[in-house]
Amino acid sequence: MRVFVTGGTGHSGSHIIPELIAAGHEVTSLARSDPSAAALSALGAKVRRGDLEDLDGLKEAAADSDGVIHVGFRRDLLPSGGIDAVTAAELSVVLAFGEALAGTGKPLVAAGSIGSPGWENLGRPATEQDPALPGGDEYSGTLRVRNVVETTVVGLAEQGVRSSIVRLATIAHSTTDSAGFLPLLIALAKAKGVVGYPGDGANLWQAVHIRDAASLFRLALEKGPAGKYWHAIEDEGIPFRVIAEASPAVWACPP
Repeated sequence: MRVFVTGGTGHSGSHIIPELIAAGHEVTSLARSDPSAAALSALGAKVRRGDLEDLDGLKEAAADSDGVIHVGFRRDLLPSGGIDAVTAAELSVVLAFGEALAGTGKPLVAAGSIGSPGWENLGRPATEQDPALPGGDEYSGTLRVRNVVETTVVGLAEQGVRSSIVRLATIAHSTTDSAGFLPLLIALAKAKGVVGYPGDGANLWQAVHIRDAASLFRLALEKGPAGKYWHAIEDEGIPFRVIAEASPAVWACPP
């Protein structure tokens, strides 16, 4: 397949591209700068110059492909507009992809969050059968506002797009992660000089290695039915206390 990937130089995308290429797919990814273009070429991808603001360019790229994996987002909007601005921009992107792919049966796989079904209020672990809670403007300023992206992508199935969402675990880890939740916890521990955790530390954090998540994105692209959610998560969670105390070398601060 000819696959168009956004966010190809990010933590997820930089593992998804080699996964796709190893499976025999031809990958084109979006680059807005020379360093990004060089990084994508090093991964083995073809480069399409542009950015997520160029909706016409995104439509063209999607129409020229056999499928799309969307894991890019407008990080530059966070300081000024927060999650609301990031969500509004991403919603425009997935709607553009939907317009380009409508009626084709081609796949669109986008990243989501394991928390979107509101598992903390379910009284049980969320499953792939649980839809995302309603999002949008009513939840301005909260992470739930982004749920509208998930529901929109899944809704594109009704327009003839083989769309699906891969929900990433809270901790999607690797040695190359520099901006995820786990590095944030590590930075906090370094700043405070101690590792803290709530209660006895037995509460579970969902986790997945990003290479395994990349495999799930590929499988959803290749085989996933339309309108589905997929959970990128290991079989068992990791107790926070275990994460905190596992390796002083990782945390670089006293236990």
